[in-house]
Amino acid sequence: MRIYSKQDLNDYHQSLTYDDISLIPTEISRIKSRTEASTSCRFMGIEMGVPIVSSPMDTVTGIEMVEALNQFGCLGILNRFDSSLESILKGDGKTKKIKAVSVALNISIDEVTKLAERGYIICIDTANANNKEVLLKTEEIKKKFDVKIIIGNIAQGGSLEQLENAGADAVRVGIGSGSVCSTSIQTGIGIGQVSSLLDVLFEKEKHKLNISIIADGGIKSAGDIAKAIALGADAAMLGRMLSGTKETPGEVIKYSGQLWKKYRGSASFGVKMRNEYIEGEETMVAYKGTVKNVIDSISDGLRSSMSYMNCFTIDELKKTESFAVLSNSSYIERLPRM
Repeated sequence: MRIYSKQDLNDYHQSLTYDDISLIPTEISRIKSRTEASTSCRFMGIEMGVPIVSSPMDTVTGIEMVEALNQFGCLGILNRFDSSLESILKGDGKTKKIKAVSVALNISIDEVTKLAERGYIICIDTANANNKEVLLKTEEIKKKFDVKIIIGNIAQGGSLEQLENAGADAVRVGIGSGSVCSTSIQTGIGIGQVSSLLDVLFEKEKHKLNISIIADGGIKSAGDIAKAIALGADAAMLGRMLSGTKETPGEVIKYSGQLWKKYRGSASFGVKMRNEYIEGEETMVAYKGTVKNVIDSISDGLRSSMSYMNCFTIDELKKTESFAVLSNSSYIERLPRM
């Protein structure tokens, strides 16, 4: 069996996603217990306990989710449809725990001023960062204010240097890979997340850029997060994994004897509320209880992966150079069977 490096995977003749690869332990691990591995890291100048960022979707990140994630050292990005955004712009003391907010591309400079004055990270929430208007808006904000800016999304690294030069501090990588995203079906755009992340990583290294990489989309498990970090991502953005928890916006619905919560894409009809072009789906997910359960499970899985890979730190995991490319049968063989 061939062991692939990051460069080998980047040169692979097909587009790859998380299910197409696995991490291969090739060293005797120094780690006696997974508790010795540390998931803490620095992301955009923020000390994080786990490299997790919540997606700014209206059924994922409201005030409760932001505050809960803060407790676990994760970053919650308040969705731009949340009514709390008005309180933020007014300087309401109840929103002090919020660190980042998502905004539309057409946000006014007055609103940006209020966010900048209060030290918020600004996430320009668009589907396509390879857009002149995104560059212009980023440049406009960065020239006037000393704020951190997250933009996205991109599928490969061709424009990465331009994005950093415009002032972007982090970029969301992934187009069409979200579980309720239909962009690839509607437009034919997008490649596998593994190939997306590697293309961006090598462009970052080639031009010696400082921009942070956020793996956004396609993540279904703690194992996928470990893969994303091993491929060079600085953080993983989660939507579906956090959906259905107590802290997500929306009511718990009882149906057929089970509890559910709503989950939908940012470009779904439920968000737009009008019959225009739709690139997102709506669904129901089983109620998962408190988000602490999800974060604890992710942390445990990530630490276990690190112990297998002989990595005490997230930075060590990011240096991984031993991967396998799986056949379909190899992938299926690893799935639990009841």
